[in-house]
Amino acid sequence: MQIETALAKFELQLAADGRSEHTIRQYQRHVCVLAAWAEREGVGDDLGGFTHETLARFLTSDLALEGTWGTKKPGSVNALRSSLRGFFHYCDVADVIPKNPARLIRRARCGTPPPRGLSEDQVNRLLAVLDQAEGTAAERDRVLVRLLLATGIRLGSALGLQVADLDFDAGVLDVRVAKGNRPYLARMDAETVEMMRGFVEGRTGPVFTTKGGRVVGARQVQRRFGDWCEKAGLQRLGIHRLRHTYATRLYQERKDVLDVARALGHRTVHSAMRYSSQSALLGGAL
Repeated sequence: MQIETALAKFELQLAADGRSEHTIRQYQRHVCVLAAWAEREGVGDDLGGFTHETLARFLTSDLALEGTWGTKKPGSVNALRSSLRGFFHYCDVADVIPKNPARLIRRARCGTPPPRGLSEDQVNRLLAVLDQAEGTAAERDRVLVRLLLATGIRLGSALGLQVADLDFDAGVLDVRVAKGNRPYLARMDAETVEMMRGFVEGRTGPVFTTKGGRVVGARQVQRRFGDWCEKAGLQRLGIHRLRHTYATRLYQERKDVLDVARALGHRTVHSAMRYSSQSALLGGAL
């Protein structure tokens, strides 16, 4: 069976299993990278021709190890390994292939890096550039960045917001698109309430859209955020740094990891514990 056909079947099964859209897109993206490598190397797209050696060659290739901004972090490569294991396990149990070629793949051992927030100076430089920019897209980016800094919600959650999810009277966001499919409420301060009220005034539907009215894509936002960073004199950064910035600020203010966990929508305090370490303080070297 061809990779494309098997991937479509796998995506259907993931949806039937209740996996999130984000998870499905990640599997899709990783398997497509494998398909691109197989085409480039003349391996072909027939899954029956894949062996554990084929996958080992792929996982040591430039397509697997190099990203848009340079060498991928160990965690990113581990995510790729996990996607391949999940995809080929499905193909095995669904009788798509005679034998699972990913059975020997193991995740690399690597420690979890401490969360890295932006310093006050970096935040101010970034916001100064955004505040001076003109145009509809620039305004959308400015509001999105300020919202992420003020609430700590994930980018996917922000792009999943509908106007109806904004409760200005209560000062909260109904975060429905959340990791692990666990919706929660995120608080907005008065300044953020007024900003969002003005941004969505007279509108319904998605909060963050393109000129055509469609929800803006996460990859487009990531690319534009990198551009804004460069204009602010910073190196290109991932937009998830804004969530770390919010969480680190919150911990510095309250010294309570439980508050941080609740604000971030974490199920337990384990993940939030990272923000209590000295290495997570704002202003660390980038």
